[in-house]
Amino acid sequence: MSILIDKNTRVVVQGITGGEGAFHTALMKEYGTSVVAGVTPGKGGSNHEGTPVFNTVAQAVRETGANASAVFVRAAYAADAVMEASESGIQLVVCLTEGIPTLDVVVARNYLDARKTRLVGPNTPGVISPGKSKIGVMAGYIHKEGSVGIVSRSGTLTYEVVYQLSREGLGQSTCVGIGGDPIVGLSFVDVLQLLEEDRETNAVVLIGEIGGNQEEKAAEFFREHMTKPVVAFIAGTTAPPERRMGHAGAIVSGGQGGAEEKIRALVGAGIRTVRNPADVGKTVARVLADSHRKP
Repeated sequence: MSILIDKNTRVVVQGITGGEGAFHTALMKEYGTSVVAGVTPGKGGSNHEGTPVFNTVAQAVRETGANASAVFVRAAYAADAVMEASESGIQLVVCLTEGIPTLDVVVARNYLDARKTRLVGPNTPGVISPGKSKIGVMAGYIHKEGSVGIVSRSGTLTYEVVYQLSREGLGQSTCVGIGGDPIVGLSFVDVLQLLEEDRETNAVVLIGEIGGNQEEKAAEFFREHMTKPVVAFIAGTTAPPERRMGHAGAIVSGGQGGAEEKIRALVGAGIRTVRNPADVGKTVARVLADSHRKP
């Protein structure tokens, strides 16, 4: 079992004929993802490397039964693309686009929330359930099917952790990059709840970074609701205050959102937290071994 996507997920790629959309569509299909349609206004009726292209998402859904969307649309139009997908009945929208104006994302979030559409991102590497499906830009070959769920604000660190886990012989159930912008769709808490409910996820890795309060909320959720072990890493321990580091959401302001505050919250909730990202894989292995030895 996995969360969000599986072998039955049928993907429409919005922006399929653009450079990034075309490139990553090919890689998603190569991985085994069922990409059933593409959307580029004005190019409806054409065919892009074996995938039918439509003018609108509504047409694509009607003709192909698509139920998830990958958005590779330029930042100025991406929020509209996200809302179009939701209006057309798409259940999961994965928005890979970065640089979308924050107010545009706020409008899109409110629109999707009213329609019960799940949004991953924006500014995300995507979602992958190894051996089943991937919607995004992550390298599929480093992943291994298994029982460790990953939820992360950092694409690069996710790849590093996945590589460590796979080398330890620990596969992943589902990996979700929630995005690094100040406003995103699914939060740490949303994904932790899904992973807690997933029968085939036995442990979780949480990769956070400075800025915002998502990690603190995740710590509280773990304390009150989770039974599965979580191993966490927080990036940005050396970041200077008031300076954005990497992602738009990675800024410490007014004494809030710092790495040490987040680490204290996670440790206080009982989450195993490592200081070096190179220690994540072996720590997860130890945590799982300890849990198997418990009566």
